[in-house]
Amino acid sequence: MTETPTPGEKRPAPLTEAEATRLAHRAVDMAGGARMIYRNPRQPFSFNSRKEYEIDGQTIEVRWGEISSPAIVTAGGYVFEIHENGIELLIRPPKPRG
Repeated sequence: MTETPTPGEKRPAPLTEAEATRLAHRAVDMAGGARMIYRNPRQPFSFNSRKEYEIDGQTIEVRWGEISSPAIVTAGGYVFEIHENGIELLIRPPKPRG
């Protein structure tokens, strides 16, 4: 579901894959680095299992993994899995039908 901006609100331009990757790396570094996120899973009910960062006008979300789910970072519709040594692209945003 896409959010519609309120009148007068500017919607950020769609991100390219390279820009989303750069922002995702920055957010992971701000959260303590890939190794720290990967090695410190959270409980599903934990209040600190996710954190949002505002970077270059984009909201980037880092989610710590749990026992049965990977740690991920999302940037502009792109979803990256966080591994011990970095991130890997999992999902690209859907392309508009035209």
